[in-house]
Amino acid sequence: MIEQGTDEWFAVRCGKVTASRIADMLARTKTGWGASRMNYCAQLVAERLTGAVAESYVSPPMLRGMETEAEARSVYEMTIGQNVKQIGFVVHPNIDMSGASPDGLVGDAGLVEIKCPNTATHIATLLGGSVPGKYRLQMQWQMACTGRQWCDFVSYDPRMPEQMRLFVDRIERCDETIADVEKEAIVFLGEVQEIVDQLTRRYGSRIAAE
Repeated sequence: MIEQGTDEWFAVRCGKVTASRIADMLARTKTGWGASRMNYCAQLVAERLTGAVAESYVSPPMLRGMETEAEARSVYEMTIGQNVKQIGFVVHPNIDMSGASPDGLVGDAGLVEIKCPNTATHIATLLGGSVPGKYRLQMQWQMACTGRQWCDFVSYDPRMPEQMRLFVDRIERCDETIADVEKEAIVFLGEVQEIVDQLTRRYGSRIAAE
């Protein structure tokens, strides 16, 4: 298994559609596709042409969240009475240049997606009582890539009172949603490759000549 967050993990994801960016791929406005989709397309084009993953800023709260994930996983395991098997990047079984990196496999049919957000965000999740919308598509894509039937969304904040630290909401696999997202992914990946091919045709011979 390639450990998440390592250089090898970033390399295997380079230029591919991943679960954490599905919402960006599907971003729309009232008049058409949103800026997030266009920016994501440009990022994947750049990754394919350069072979390097775009650097992303890691803020102190994000770093704290990553450092807290192991604790969150342990608390979740104790709560549900099952172990979580960590996993690396899983390629989509039918769509090239796409995949997902779930936070873990649970039993024979489940996944877990762990978030360790700031306290205000965690409280908002507790009050809402369900998975924030932006993560639902991410989890469906993870199920599409792994063949799993459900995914537990976990929000964890150790700074909260003990009874409010862990939030778990299970999302069942929806094949209809997955089919819709897969269709969009195929179109999007085609657009990415079309731009790569266009640039290669236009400038590839010039670079070779130099």
